[in-house]
Amino acid sequence: MHKETELKLRASRETLAALREHPLLKKRNKSGWQTRELLNQYFDTPERDLSAARVALRLRRDGEVIIQTLKCRGQSVAGLSERNEHEWHLDKVKLDLKKLDATCWPEQLAELDKKTIKPLFTTDFTREYAEIAWGRGKAKVVIEAALDQGFVIAGKRKEEICELELELREGTPEALLELAAELAASLPLMPCDISKAERGYRLLDPDSYELGLPVTELQAEMPLDDAYAALAWQLLGSSQRLAEQYRHNGHWRLLQDWVRCLAELRALTASLGQAAPRPTTRALRASLDALLEDWRPLVLAGNDDEDIRRAAPEQFAEELEDPRWGQFSLETARWLGARAWTAERKGRGERQGKAQLASWLQHLLGEESRALKLPLYVQRPEDLAEQLPRIECVQTWLHHARQVLDLPQQDRLYGELNKLHELAEQPLVEEGKEELLEARIEQARAIEQNRAWKHLLKA
Repeated sequence: MHKETELKLRASRETLAALREHPLLKKRNKSGWQTRELLNQYFDTPERDLSAARVALRLRRDGEVIIQTLKCRGQSVAGLSERNEHEWHLDKVKLDLKKLDATCWPEQLAELDKKTIKPLFTTDFTREYAEIAWGRGKAKVVIEAALDQGFVIAGKRKEEICELELELREGTPEALLELAAELAASLPLMPCDISKAERGYRLLDPDSYELGLPVTELQAEMPLDDAYAALAWQLLGSSQRLAEQYRHNGHWRLLQDWVRCLAELRALTASLGQAAPRPTTRALRASLDALLEDWRPLVLAGNDDEDIRRAAPEQFAEELEDPRWGQFSLETARWLGARAWTAERKGRGERQGKAQLASWLQHLLGEESRALKLPLYVQRPEDLAEQLPRIECVQTWLHHARQVLDLPQQDRLYGELNKLHELAEQPLVEEGKEELLEARIEQARAIEQNRAWKHLLKA
């Protein structure tokens, strides 16, 4: 068994051609580009038991070499994945079920009749590959860069494979992100948190691709730095999976959730105060603001306009043809990995970053609730939109940290804040203006009467 660490980036055929001649890869290319044909058959039971156990079983033909592989599905964020895999060289193109013994076979599949395992789909592609190596400080980095083009085929359905895969052979995972970010600065490379195997399963069952990542389990005693890092990684990973699935099927709800993920990451980052000095978050906030400035108004307008919803997938495809999304995803992953928000903070910021989450959060939400000054916006509901960042801050923490807060009617407060947020986002146009203002007043009063809100005001 060995651990595979790789970074997968979706690209166009034009981008793959540009990568072959990219100055950075040319300079570090130690082997020249070589080509091979990889023919891959994936296997599972009719009930997809292997997929449910988060493993993939593959038979690969690479020229005259035949390899049987069992992969454990790992965590993947920004296209960077780490997973364990077992490989066996075989004499013929036929599964050797005897290799799948207790040393590698998942315990939850111990009772499975392996004779029910059958071919399911193929992923056949041409791979152009090269050894990319350079010195990074005192360490050596070796990465195999692979340009893959071909198709995933499941019955009568197929999907194109067109991607850059960077596999770490020597060095640290940070080097993969560093190289990818440099390439993505000028080329549209979309971090791809879906494996070739997952694409095959998605062709067979469109709902098989898991959009959500495991929920971050926050603890009341954990430091703020750890809580922020965990939530930010989850939001970044979720935004990438939503982008992938929306690119694939164009379902409007996915675009709504993608924008929400970006808005929540923006709100969390802005809430850290001295634990994240503004210079350390400036680039991240600017990138998020640029994305939200373009996409939030479109989503708001599209909620009531079918023509906008119908045109949005093409606009999203244009977004992905620009380097912006890939660059944002990779740079944010590097920033989070380095915990760069801690770099320039002073004593008070250090104390805040190491503070226990529950006590810090109670103080933050109390400050934000009082600063929101709801009674003022009962008198001036036309100005409520100016408080959207503050509303989003409270919303986001209530959404993700509810288990560390001891508040009565907390879930009800979260729902009421969502309603207030929706009303604050709606533009004040002449038609329906009076009804909207009245709705804002009523909703602000409803929150004022909520027991959790009253508790926060006293915190």
